[in-house]
Amino acid sequence: QVQLVESGGGLVQAGGSLRLSCAASGRTFSSRTFSSHSMGWFRQAPGKERELVATVTGSGGGTGVAESVKGRFTISRDNAENTVYLQMNNLKPEDTAVYYCAARYGLAPWDYWGQGTQVTVSS
Repeated sequence: QVQLVESGGGLVQAGGSLRLSCAASGRTFSSRTFSSHSMGWFRQAPGKERELVATVTGSGGGTGVAESVKGRFTISRDNAENTVYLQMNNLKPEDTAVYYCAARYGLAPWDYWGQGTQVTVSS
C-alpha cells in the first residue's frame, strides 16, 4: 500500500506564502526506497487541466519548476523523513488550485498520487 498525504494548503492573501508538505508511506516508500523516486507537485484549477508545477530528483540534487512559478516556488525533500515540500512565496490569485503530490520511479509515469490540498489566494 502506498500513501502520499499532502498538507499545508489554505486561504492566503495575494503576496503571502504557504508551505505544502507531502508525506510518503507504505511498502513502496520505505526509508531505503523513497530516495529512488522522483517527486513532483502538480496543480489543477477549476476548468483547467492538471499542470506540473515542480519536480525534484530522488537525491534532491536536481529540481525544476514551471515558468509560471519560477522565482516564487521552491521544491525540496527530506529523504530521512520521506517528505517533499513546496515553498510558495509571493502567491497570486492565479495560483489558486488543488495541489497534488506525485511520485515516480526513474522515468516511469507518475504512478502514485496524493489526494490533493486546496490552495486559495485572494486578491
